[in-house]
Amino acid sequence: MNNLRTLLEAKKSKNEKILSIYLTAGFPDPQTTLLLLKTLAEAGVDLIELGAPFSDPQADGPVIQDASQQALRAGMKIPALFPIIKEFRQVSDVPVILMGYANPFMKYGWQRTVDEAVAAGANGFIIPDLPPEESRDFREKCRKAELDLIFLVSPVTTVERIAAISKMTTGFIYAVSVAGVTGERQHLPDATTMFLHRLREQTSQPVLVGFGVSNSETAKNLARISDGVIIGSAIIRLISESKNTKESCEKVSDFVRKIKLGLGECA
Repeated sequence: MNNLRTLLEAKKSKNEKILSIYLTAGFPDPQTTLLLLKTLAEAGVDLIELGAPFSDPQADGPVIQDASQQALRAGMKIPALFPIIKEFRQVSDVPVILMGYANPFMKYGWQRTVDEAVAAGANGFIIPDLPPEESRDFREKCRKAELDLIFLVSPVTTVERIAAISKMTTGFIYAVSVAGVTGERQHLPDATTMFLHRLREQTSQPVLVGFGVSNSETAKNLARISDGVIIGSAIIRLISESKNTKESCEKVSDFVRKIKLGLGECA
């Protein structure tokens, strides 16, 4: 059993909430990415999503789009993801999920991607534009390699499709809080709460909520009706606004510790 599944089971047994943080690999540069990964682990994050930058990230808002462009200009490509994870594995066993779009992985080769992910110590994939109906071959490759393949659902996902995705996804379900792209939001609509209650009734899979989670209060409110939250744009913005690597790590650490403290109140 990989350590993502071990984590999910342990958190559920203790009624603790999960904090997952997204980083764009290679932003602002590969060495800083590694230092930020270590910072997240030290700050107590439960799960890390390491994003593979892509030229046309359709699910991402402007903050992550800009980070992806900067990482691409710095030369970050799929092969460079794996050494970062491998080096991180020397100091931490925090689960790392590779998050990216289908085209770069497909171009690199699905089996090659899986093999190198395993060798580096990754725990699975989130591929927003990979339709579940067309994922059978890749799901089978992940299953054989004991890697999780996590699918997304949103407030506009039908009951029937949620049921199908619940059977296909492994690890957890990624619940998109609102229709649209990633980005910070100060408040989420009441429809988000209704959607999460409906989702929890439809699946026994753990549910983590992302898109728009930008502060401790929102994180706490969403965690009360889910198994945890996923934060990306708020972290990327902190890094973007920092003058140097030291400041980036300090800001990210402080932010994560504050969110973790709030989630502890939901247990």
